[in-house]
Amino acid sequence: MSDAETSPDLDSQPDQTAIFRVMNVESVTFNLANTSPHVHLMEAESPFRHVSIAIALSEAQALYAAINNVTGRRPSTHELTSAIIRQFQADLIAVRLVRHDAGVFYAELDVMMPQGSHTFDARPSDAIILALRQAVSAPILCSEQILASFFA
Repeated sequence: MSDAETSPDLDSQPDQTAIFRVMNVESVTFNLANTSPHVHLMEAESPFRHVSIAIALSEAQALYAAINNVTGRRPSTHELTSAIIRQFQADLIAVRLVRHDAGVFYAELDVMMPQGSHTFDARPSDAIILALRQAVSAPILCSEQILASFFA
């Protein structure tokens, strides 16, 4: 495999033919019988399908803080990243869950800067936290292909 096939293209544009659905963060759960916390997303409109994504404990704590608008005495990584986005006069336009492959979810950040729009590869947990940390929460979008694969 060449480097071009394995490295993400940070300035790539999203697949214009893909259909995305708006999702809401429903909850973050941790079950002692399970190995990792999960973030639960639900479709904003009918048929209200849902997706559950396993995340690390530290991201679950950061997500809980973002959902509840809790800030620390010192900025967390996500709070700092959000401040940098604002300082550079950029806007997080949307978070997209673009694919699910071999049990792994892949996400993108769609960022508008004075120089134009850029797409960045991101872990879904980080992307969702950043979406919620914006002054106005950025929409969380999920590929119809992902939803269809879970509800076929």
